[in-house]
Amino acid sequence: MRIFIFVLAVMLALPALGQRSKKSGDDVAPVFVEGIAYALPRTGLRLKVKAIKETFEPGPYAPYAEQLLGVSDARNRSSVRWMIDEVKLETFSEPDPEQVHKALGDAAFLVSLTPDGCLAGINAGNLQVTGMPVQANSFVESNQKEDGFSFSNFNDTPIYTPGDSTNNFRPVRVSTDVKAAEAAKRILECRLARFHMAAGLMDEFHPDGVAYQVSLKELEQIEKDYLSLFVGRTTYEEEKFSFDFVPASSSAKGDVVFRFSEDKGVLPASDLSGKPVMVRTEPEKDLISGYSGLAASENPNAGESGIYYRMPAVADVSVIFELKTIVTARTVLPQFGQVAPIPEELLFGGYSITIHPETGAVKSVTKK
Repeated sequence: MRIFIFVLAVMLALPALGQRSKKSGDDVAPVFVEGIAYALPRTGLRLKVKAIKETFEPGPYAPYAEQLLGVSDARNRSSVRWMIDEVKLETFSEPDPEQVHKALGDAAFLVSLTPDGCLAGINAGNLQVTGMPVQANSFVESNQKEDGFSFSNFNDTPIYTPGDSTNNFRPVRVSTDVKAAEAAKRILECRLARFHMAAGLMDEFHPDGVAYQVSLKELEQIEKDYLSLFVGRTTYEEEKFSFDFVPASSSAKGDVVFRFSEDKGVLPASDLSGKPVMVRTEPEKDLISGYSGLAASENPNAGESGIYYRMPAVADVSVIFELKTIVTARTVLPQFGQVAPIPEELLFGGYSITIHPETGAVKSVTKK
């Protein structure tokens, strides 16, 4: 009977022993089965691109520009041209799928996690960790504002003139030559009126400086509108795009994030009709080398509890288009750094450890 009771007691004690952490002096290695899974973070790059679409519409009287106004370079073909106006770099944090771990045994009761499952602290109490806001990716935001101008609607020359007895009073369509001549006449009249105002040759002067400025501005706009009938009109449309990119490894050539075409504008990386826009990352090798020499631990129990932290790396980031660097930045990219175990003595020695949730680096270690 005593033997049976002893065997039963040993069987009940075995599961509890299997969940304990290994202490100094223990001869049997613990068997950790259950735990809390977590991830270390990595840093991604968000490229915000502003592109300008330049659209040229030739004027209907372009063939008469040199004859009537002396303008010899009036364009007579429509065109569209895109330009990259601005590129900005921002960073965001997310769980690294290559650094997923499991806190085992008693250590599983100590971890604090962020809403996305990254390590935030060990034995740190109730940390106030907020989630990252949702950011739209590859969105388009157009800032084009229509001014209502149209070549077909802007002309005070009538399309038809009344007939006379020679054609039985039938309306006569006004030729393009006559319309162009009338438009050129308006331009010259506006220029002459501005000259008379500026030279003080008007019969009546404006009552104040504000009326004078308003009149000059109005004459200038009228001249500009009529002149566009000959030299054409260029409009600009602004569009914004955003692309997310997570550097995985350093590359001398870089990685294609998106493509760009002067004819089509900003394109996804899969559209081969555009030229590639590359992102190149160059980690600080001396810093990584210094961390590598200190990441290893002489403690045979290191990593037993399954809790690790990052030693982040710093990297130079370059955005390159057509072999030209258009943006540079220096930022922290933890995925290029070293991963090391939290010392077991700190886990069970009454210490509180907080972690930077964006990088996985140790923020502070305090004695409770």
